[in-house]
Amino acid sequence: MGVAPIMRVARATDNLDAIRDMYRVGLELQVLGEFKDHQGFDGVILGHSDWRYHLEFTSKPGHRVGTAPSEEQLLVFYVPERAQWERRCQQMTAAGFRTVTAFNPYWEARGVTFEDIDGYRVVVQNDAWSR
Repeated sequence: MGVAPIMRVARATDNLDAIRDMYRVGLELQVLGEFKDHQGFDGVILGHSDWRYHLEFTSKPGHRVGTAPSEEQLLVFYVPERAQWERRCQQMTAAGFRTVTAFNPYWEARGVTFEDIDGYRVVVQNDAWSR
């Protein structure tokens, strides 16, 4: 059958160190890799060694990327167990994420929407994903 692919979501930031720490603490991610001056870019790869997805944040010295283009730039994490969801929400706040009202009201019913220092949003949904 072969090895399953890994999905990596990558985005640029003007705040690489702060973003690394926010996502590492708030979502309990591990630093899987970091690079400095790789073809002019610095970056960090976050995730867990047994997960099939990673988050990558990059920065290019001297290049400004600005903030999120809209309120609908979301990463959504489904956390079905209530106690784990509550703990994750507390960790997000402790890591420096701001709690915001979701642009799409769907996410307000069972989730909390957080915004990072770049204006990108993370929804922590107290639900199990289903088709």
